[in-house]
Formats: sequence, structure tokens, C-alpha cells
Amino acid sequence: DAQDTDLIPSPRPASPHPCDICGGPEQEHRLKVLFQVLDVNGDGGICVNDLTIGLKKLGVHRTEHELRKIVKAGDKDLDGQLDFEEFVHYLRDHEKKLRLVFKSLDKKNDGQIDSQEIMQSLCDLGVNISEEQAEKILRSMDKNGTMTIDWNEWRDYHLLHPAGNIPEIILYWKHSTIFDVGESMIVPDEFTAEEKKTGMWWRHLVAGGGAGAVSRTCTAPLDRLKVLMQVHASKSNSMRIAGGFSQMIREGGVRSLWRGNGINVIKIAPESAIKFMAYEQIKRLIGSNQETLGITERLVAGSSAGAIAQSSIYPMEVLKTRLALRKTGQYSGILDCAKHIFQKEGVTAFYKGYIPNMLGIIPYAGIDLAVYETLKNSWLQRFATDSADPGVFVLLACGTTSSTCGQLASYPLALVRTRMQAQATLEGGPQMSMSGLFRHIIRTEGPTGLYRGLAPNFMKVIPSVSISYVVYEYLKITLGVQSK
Repeated sequence: DAQDTDLIPSPRPASPHPCDICGGPEQEHRLKVLFQVLDVNGDGGICVNDLTIGLKKLGVHRTEHELRKIVKAGDKDLDGQLDFEEFVHYLRDHEKKLRLVFKSLDKKNDGQIDSQEIMQSLCDLGVNISEEQAEKILRSMDKNGTMTIDWNEWRDYHLLHPAGNIPEIILYWKHSTIFDVGESMIVPDEFTAEEKKTGMWWRHLVAGGGAGAVSRTCTAPLDRLKVLMQVHASKSNSMRIAGGFSQMIREGGVRSLWRGNGINVIKIAPESAIKFMAYEQIKRLIGSNQETLGITERLVAGSSAGAIAQSSIYPMEVLKTRLALRKTGQYSGILDCAKHIFQKEGVTAFYKGYIPNMLGIIPYAGIDLAVYETLKNSWLQRFATDSADPGVFVLLACGTTSSTCGQLASYPLALVRTRMQAQATLEGGPQMSMSGLFRHIIRTEGPTGLYRGLAPNFMKVIPSVSISYVVYEYLKITLGVQSK
């Protein structure tokens, strides 16, 4: 979006003043002038139409989708246009975000961004660009021909761009948040066009898959214990963690702790591939072609992609449960187990517990994403003074907390799903529907019965997040994905 004219026709001090953000009289005047220019029909409100014409006058070209986003972001009273107060509020909010981004790009801390700094920042994010490309980016923002960008140029260039979507920063957020917390992370990675072209995306997927495989294998004994507790624990047979482990080892030796892990690892590849492809398609259907999606769009696209992926590999979930619950010598392997189920119970057995599984995706994804975004944003507002990059540990903490809240909300559904998957293995046990099982568990064991196996489930969160993080970073380096 090359801009020839200055967005804001008003005198301005040469250096970025602190009052730029808190809004001194100078800024008040600047925004008033800008508001008058953009309010084409002079009715005291700026609608999408006004923005289109007004910005063209100023030599700024934005797509209708971007302009709609601006109006939607600032429109507090939902009348479809921005009055002066909303306009000022939107721009002040937006300037704060831009200030953070500017600071994090300004590596030398001299109040200017040059092409080297742009290259460096993108390189840190795993995107390599040539000096010419960096200069091209610079030239599009550079008004006074100095080949550096000061805060005013940066702000004017990005001011009327929908909030926060600075792909570099988002890129960083994206790739540092795809840890596999054992239960699948619902929102898949988004990749920029640049990464798709250079083939970086499959390396990220492979690194993510490898990390998932290692962390699942390391925490498999806890996972198997969780399944056993979900299915067998009851008031009369309360399994304790140590007791559960010793029972498994007595029954099948140390190796039996890893029952069901093989298929759990095998299903990572098809699941993440299907999820990634489905996510890309759904994004197109939603009709958002911009680099980064809004929260609700991400939730819808992510949940649907998760649901499609889960549906395609659901029989593997059933096999995993059956294999984890098997007794020594019951099945010779994955195929043998599948054959047995098919012969004895027919095809429908492979979709047992499918409904609670799908229902569980919704609260899990919704709560996970909402809590994650809330935590991340409150951290940013409170502590981010120098850059908009909170660092890996803050993201990990946000990710772990949000995933924990998501799991707590959807855990009863997961428990019912596991019980339904296991039903035929309990000889002569009644075949119950989802609601029947809920009622049965609450009647016989009370509400706590819905949370059996929660302890080993949470015990594996921290080791699995830490392991997958370390492995993910290590694999990224091995595969040649640049990373900090």
C-alpha cells in the first residue's frame, strides 16, 4: 500500500513524543482534522463508505474487508459507524499496539527502523527476506526518503489498518503455541503465504508431530492409568495412582505401561494433516483471506477442523482405548484388535462414544482459546512495555492454564466417551447411551464420578508440555526452521 501523502495533515514534532499516546492537545487536533477529512458526507459518523472515499483522497488504499474490520472494531454502540469518540478510542487503542510493535522492531533503540532491523526481526521469526524485499517494505512506509522509518511514519502507515494484524508478531505467537498437551490442541497452526511457498509449513508440522510423538510416549503410562481409572474406578474400587501402576506392572510387566501408545502416536500424522488441510479450506469458506483470523473465526474454523479430523480418525481413538484396556495376550497387535472388534461387534463399534467426543470439542476449544487470549492480553497490558513478544515461558504458562481450564470443562464428556468406547470389553456390562451413562454415574458415584482419572491426566500436562516444547525446538533446528 504505497502512500504518497501524509495521512494526517498537521504540524508535528520531529521526535515521537510520549504525548503521542496519552493524547495531548496536539493529538486531539490531529485526530479532529483526520475525522473531518474522513467524514465525507459530514453527518458526524464515519461509515465504511466514508472510509473508502476519504482514504482514497489521502492516497490510502484498503480493501472493503479491512475497512469493515476497522469500523467493527471501533463501533461500540453498534450503529454501523464511528462517531468522533469511538474513532478516537479506536485509534488510541490501536496506537498502543503499534507502539509495542514499533519498539520490538527497533532493535537498536534509536527511534528509527531500518531495513536491517526489518530483516533481523523477520529472520527471528523464521522468514528470510532479501535486502531488496526489506527495502521495498521500507519504501512503502517511508515518506521523507531517508530509508528509515520513524514512529510518525510507522504510525501513519499502519494507523488505519485493522488492529493488531502485524503478521510478523502474529507469526511469532502462532508458532510458539502449538504444543500438544496430550489431548489434541484444537486450533491448528496458521502459516503465512511466505511459509507455504518456501515449504516451511510442513517442517513446522513435522516438528510438531515429532514433538507430540515423543511427549505422548514419555507420558503414556499416565495416559493408560487415566483410561483405566476412567473405566474401572468406582466407589467400591477406588484406584490410587501408585496402586494403579503396581497393578499394571503385576498384570503385564513394565512394558504393559505403554499399551495403546503405538496407535496414539500413529494417529498424530493423519490427524494433524487432516486438521491442517480442513482448517485451510474452512478459512476460505469463512471468506477471510487475511493472514490472521479474529478470535471467533479462529474458534469456528479450529473447532470444525478439529471435528473433521477427529471424525476421520475416530476408529483409531476406539482402538487406542481398547488396546490400553487389554489384558496380557488378549490381542496380538493393532490389526488383530481391529479384526476382533469388527467380527464381534460390527462397524458401529468403531464409532462408540462419538457424540460425547464431538460435544467435548466445543467447550474445550472455546474455553481454551478464550482463556488463552484473555491471559495473553492481560499480560501484555500489564507487563509489555518494551515489546509485544511475551517470550516463550509466558506463552507456555498461558497455554497450560487455558488448556487446563478447557480440559476441566470437557472432562466429564471425555470420561463418558472412554466408557462408551470400552463398553463391550466389560463382559455382560449394559450397553448404555450417553445420557444414560451420565445418569448412571451420577446416581451411583455422585458428581465426583465424572472426574475419575483427573489426577494422572493433570500430572501429565506439565511433563508433556515441557517435553514437546524441547523436542519441538530441537526438531525445528534440525529441520532448518529458523527460530530464536
